[in-house]
Amino acid sequence: MQAEKIEGYLINLGISFEAVEKNSWIINDSEKGLEQVIVMFAEPLVIIRINVMQLPKSGREELFETLLRLNASDCIHGAYAIDGQNVVIIDIMEYDIMTFEEFQSSLDSISLALAEHYQILNKFRIT
Repeated sequence: MQAEKIEGYLINLGISFEAVEKNSWIINDSEKGLEQVIVMFAEPLVIIRINVMQLPKSGREELFETLLRLNASDCIHGAYAIDGQNVVIIDIMEYDIMTFEEFQSSLDSISLALAEHYQILNKFRIT
């Protein structure tokens, strides 16, 4: 039943996605700036997550400060975080009170952050 609400939101947004397992979907929609975005339902939460880049071996302190500044000033929904050796953007919403508009805003915010912060974070990318 919960999967239907989330899938319905994705369909209404016209986003290309596929179910990867029960209560998990992956969005691959380059037109909307969303590639490899994972949406998971882990009761009572809906988690939206995307890997942004690998952590560099050097310049980490500057990267961490940059991520904190972006979280404080430029992230409308969600936040940058570190997961293992990766920088991710993650947003978490409570399923029972999550509206279509909130779900859409979360995805739009992530897409916007990826586009606007690309040049800022690019100097930290491992080549």
